[in-house]
Amino acid sequence: MKVLLINGSPNEHGCTRFALDEAARVLNGCGVETELLNVGREASGGCIACGACYKTGRCVRGGGVNEAIEALNSADGLIVGSPVHYASPAGGLLAFLDRMFYAGASGFAHKPAACIVSARRAGTTASVDVINKYFTISQMPVVSSTYWPMVHGSTPEEVAQDAEGLQTVRNLARNMAWLIKCIKESGIEPPKPDRGARTNFIR
Repeated sequence: MKVLLINGSPNEHGCTRFALDEAARVLNGCGVETELLNVGREASGGCIACGACYKTGRCVRGGGVNEAIEALNSADGLIVGSPVHYASPAGGLLAFLDRMFYAGASGFAHKPAACIVSARRAGTTASVDVINKYFTISQMPVVSSTYWPMVHGSTPEEVAQDAEGLQTVRNLARNMAWLIKCIKESGIEPPKPDRGARTNFIR
């Protein structure tokens, strides 16, 4: 069993990474492997709506997006971490996720997913909402915790003092490990979705 961790912060060893490392530590203790991808500094650019990924399941623009698709295809769960910029997730991460989910989401369905956001003060719950929407449109069960998954601080040293935030991260990691094991050990095949209906409200 393995969980892919995506660090969307341009600061590879900042507050977001500190929280992801805490989640990884708990997952590892629960017998779940982890893989971390740092994507916050990648000049990924947004989706250009070329449609080529319909045939290949990969983004023609290449880069770390396709690496992340491959990594998640072979993983059992996903945690996305992001700093809060202007009361929203980091812009570079959103461009990355747009391409990653548009190109590869057919292989992500029914894999548990969660996010962890990091802020000095505000914008955290709005950022959680934005990231969770990538999961819910892709049939990924969203893993919850005992509070909204966020940590506060301007430096990793300050995040280390956020006792409730880190407690929430640990509980999220335990819940993810439990859900992955439940899914893997049940042997129950996931449901097949209906496809084809696309309502256009203009006509």
